[in-house]
This record gives sequence, C-alpha cells and structure tokens, in this order.
Amino acid sequence: MAVETSIVREAPEIEAYKIGLLESAKKLADQPITVPIQQIAGMSGLQTDAITAASPATGGIGGYQQYLTDAGTALGEAQTTLDPSGITQFMNPYQAAVQAEIDRSYNIQAAQAGLGAVGQGAFGGSRAAIQQAEIGRNRAAALAQAQAQNFLQAQQAQQAQAEALGQMGLRQAALGQQSQQSALQDIETQFNLGKQQQGQQQAELEAQRQSDLAQLYEPYQRYGFLSDIYKGAPTTQQSITSATAPNVSPAQTYLGLGIAGLSAAAGAKTAGLF
Repeated sequence: MAVETSIVREAPEIEAYKIGLLESAKKLADQPITVPIQQIAGMSGLQTDAITAASPATGGIGGYQQYLTDAGTALGEAQTTLDPSGITQFMNPYQAAVQAEIDRSYNIQAAQAGLGAVGQGAFGGSRAAIQQAEIGRNRAAALAQAQAQNFLQAQQAQQAQAEALGQMGLRQAALGQQSQQSALQDIETQFNLGKQQQGQQQAELEAQRQSDLAQLYEPYQRYGFLSDIYKGAPTTQQSITSATAPNVSPAQTYLGLGIAGLSAAAGAKTAGLF
C-alpha cells in the first residue's frame, strides 16, 4: 500500500527572508553592548558656596555667638552697676560745695543771732542758747536733706544706667538672632537655587544617557519590527506532495528534504541574503 507524505512549507522567498533575519539577529546578539553608566550631577557652585557660607569658620552657623557674648557682657555690667558699693560714682560731684554753702549760710545765721543777743544784753543766756540750738538743728536737717537728695538722685541714676545696659544687652541678643536667621535664609535660598541647577544638569545627563541607549538598541528595534511583520504577514505556503511506497529508504527521505532546503537556499540567494 502506498503512503503519501505531504510537507507544507512557506514559499522559498519568505523562508529565505526569515532565515536571513535569524542570522542577522544572531550576529547582533553575539556582539556585547556597553551600557552607558548612569551619572549623578555634582553639586553646583551655588550649593558649594552656600555650604561654605554656612560653616562656623565663615560666620554662618554660630555667627550670632559674638552678639551673645556682647549681650552677656552688657548684662553683667548691668548687674555690677546695681551693686550698692558702686553708688558713689553716681553721687553729685558738687555735693561738698553744696554742704559748704549750707554751712556758710547757717554760720551767717548763727553769727547774726549772736550779734543780736549781744546787742540785747542776752549773750550767753538761755534764750541765745536756744536760738543757736535751733540754728544747729536746722543746719543738720538741711545737710541731711541735701545728702538724702544726693543719694536718691545717685540711686536713680544708677538704676537708669543698669536698665540701659540691660536693654542694650537684650537688643544685642535679638540682633544676633535676627542676623543669624537672615544669614541662614540667604544661605538656604542660595542652596535651593544651586539645587535647581544641579537638577538641570542631572536631567541633561539622563537625557544623554537615554539617547545613547536608544542608539544602542535601535538595531534591535529594527529586527523586532521585521519580526513582528513576519509574524503578522499572511503565510505563503508551498505544498510538496510525493507518493512513495512503504519501503522508502531513509536516504530517499533525506533526499526529499534536501531538495526543499535547496529551494529555500535558492530563494535566499535570490533575495540577496547569501
């Protein structure tokens, strides 16, 4: 009984194109690819300058310290000023002259009272003594009042100076804080501007890398494009039908396959792939 063998293959031209595609893709795949290294943009000049400006050595962070030192000095002087032992420096420098003038005035009164008593013949009497004692008491009261007034004025002047020193110290501390905040705001603004520059540089590096990758893989995309077309194209088949006896030898079978292979090779040559 005869056995019929049917071999279904694509047309030699189509098969040749596919074989050529496989060979070209194989050669391309065998070539190693050096993938571009992903780079990181370094800090911009504005960023490095901002970091330098923020360092304690350049008066950035901790730049308020001198203000605090001066404020502490002023507050310390304020406390020292309030020391009672230092009130003498606020005394009226003409206090001695004031007291001398008071003494002179009461000396005149005492002399006049004495002359009046002599004229009345009562010098050395009890009435004269009482009058002199009254003048002395008034003298002491006037001197005491002058001294008390001088002390009160000195105390007020001392307090005023202490308050002034205290306020100056607080203002210096506030000025230091404000100066520090302003400096840090400037540094932060400068750093952020530098960060934007760094971001732009990073974007440029990444764009260049993506462009290099696209150029490297462009051949692969072309082969993939052809492969997709071949997959989606209608298959042009060629049927080779042969009737053989059951006792066909293996050599004859191989010969039939060889003829088909020669057909494909001929198509490939015609397509210019070999």
